[in-house]
Amino acid sequence: MKDKQEFFQQLSAMDGKDITEYRGIIGDFDFSRYVVKINRVPEDPAQRTVLFVVRVPQTIAGFPPHLFNTPIRRTALEDLLTRKIATTCERLATFDDDGIARRRISIAAPGQKILPRSSMVVSEDYIEARLNIELPARRGLILGPAAQQIFFEDLPRLVDAVLIYCNLEENELERFADNMEDVDHIRQALPTRGLVSFIGQGCRPERALRSDRPAANAARFDIADELQIELEVPNRGAVRGLGIPAGITVILGDDQSGRIALTRAIAAGIYNHVPDDGRELVVTMPDAVYLSAEPGRSVQRVDISPFTGAPGAELPAYTSDCAAAAAAQAASTVEMLEIGARALIFDESDSAAAFLSRDMRLADLYKDAGGPGRTLASRARQLADELGISIVVAGSSAAADFIPVADLVLRVVANRVADVTREARELQIAPPAAEPSAADLVRTIEKARWVVPASIDASVGPHDAELAATAIDKLRFGRQIIDLAGNCQLADLHQTATIALVLHYAKLRYLDEGRPIREILDLVDRDLSTEGLESLSREQRGDLARPRRYEIAAALNRLRTLRISHAGE
Repeated sequence: MKDKQEFFQQLSAMDGKDITEYRGIIGDFDFSRYVVKINRVPEDPAQRTVLFVVRVPQTIAGFPPHLFNTPIRRTALEDLLTRKIATTCERLATFDDDGIARRRISIAAPGQKILPRSSMVVSEDYIEARLNIELPARRGLILGPAAQQIFFEDLPRLVDAVLIYCNLEENELERFADNMEDVDHIRQALPTRGLVSFIGQGCRPERALRSDRPAANAARFDIADELQIELEVPNRGAVRGLGIPAGITVILGDDQSGRIALTRAIAAGIYNHVPDDGRELVVTMPDAVYLSAEPGRSVQRVDISPFTGAPGAELPAYTSDCAAAAAAQAASTVEMLEIGARALIFDESDSAAAFLSRDMRLADLYKDAGGPGRTLASRARQLADELGISIVVAGSSAAADFIPVADLVLRVVANRVADVTREARELQIAPPAAEPSAADLVRTIEKARWVVPASIDASVGPHDAELAATAIDKLRFGRQIIDLAGNCQLADLHQTATIALVLHYAKLRYLDEGRPIREILDLVDRDLSTEGLESLSREQRGDLARPRRYEIAAALNRLRTLRISHAGE
């Protein structure tokens, strides 16, 4: 291993030479207190941003083991250090000769949600940060002195500021890890208390649409005393809030009442949030899926008979390149149940009215067509009682059909949540016509949809794969753009990009022959849990964020080249 003096001399000798000479710095360099690892410099001169790994031994870093002695605390520490590096990189930005502030060092910074990432590794032996460094050059020639400034001035300042424990605020580190541990404790306690979600008293769930930015003047939610329950957590002690029980919960309120914000917060509660986010005590079971209508999405051989069409008008293998809203939402529901979702969340603001419910006052007008047709409301009780699926449905009018079959009815007015279950039942709303048996629903969910391997192809011309997230809800997979606009539970751009890698990884490793979608996702989950995010790429990456199986499946099912077969075909 070379030392830092040799590295300094190498950069001096490169000054003014062609930018391709940067490949000479590949290797490991000992900077006394830490090691800089450079595994690859792109051959394309236009790609000047290179992944550098900075590894600090714990004998130097000095982080106490209790900050990372469990997986959840380790993830919290890695996340906080990544955020601190991102902030420090902003401060290290310098003005170039054109007067433009330029960040030479950066990291894949997270949003408000905390989840396993590849940007930082904390272990008993070392702390490792994966940094992106833009190698200085002008007109294709290396700027040696500028490179020396990055590695011998900026980088040491960054290491001192973030990766040395004694230079950090101890209380901030403790608070961050403790908050993560408390929230995880709540999430683990949900099934033992018969709950789907917990919403802490005084939470502020309002966020800008498809953004982690707080909405202007975000209000705190007030939960009526009779609804509040108390949970014990390791660090905060007792916390009080609303428990959404397993079964069927209806949330009533108009679009300005705070209902939509509450429903979206419940959906976002599958992730932990940073302290002071406003949603850090909104905690939801990890297998909860928010489903919206996505008119125009592609659907490949999904049995939507249980949720749409009149009895007798079966659609056991519905396929469409441009599905109507109700059919699209029915397909999304079946797809998520197929891979193991245990709770489904809906809001009428982005749902298809015909999928949620039908006005039974018009039932007689549909007699000649075999009846008014199936809806989610007519299936809700079966899903809850016979399959153990919980449903949270929110709305102002479309939710009325769910009231007769609901276990809990909540009303949101001016961000105050109250229990109106008794009053709602006194309305004596006629229940939706229930199906006589759930047998066909069970068969639908258990029906294995097998992926045809040739339909998953990320290659473009001579390139084996072209994968990118062009936005949080847009994924480039080979020649296809996968539209994920209907999936509000995506965490950030890095998670979306990782989904593309997962699909390509699954194709290479597990699709040498056809397999059921659920089996593919089980295998990928196993690999990510045992081998980590590094298993997805042949090269080291610092920009990966772990996705859930449900968002992976959503992307796969919306890939327009996807082809599905069934067992025995």
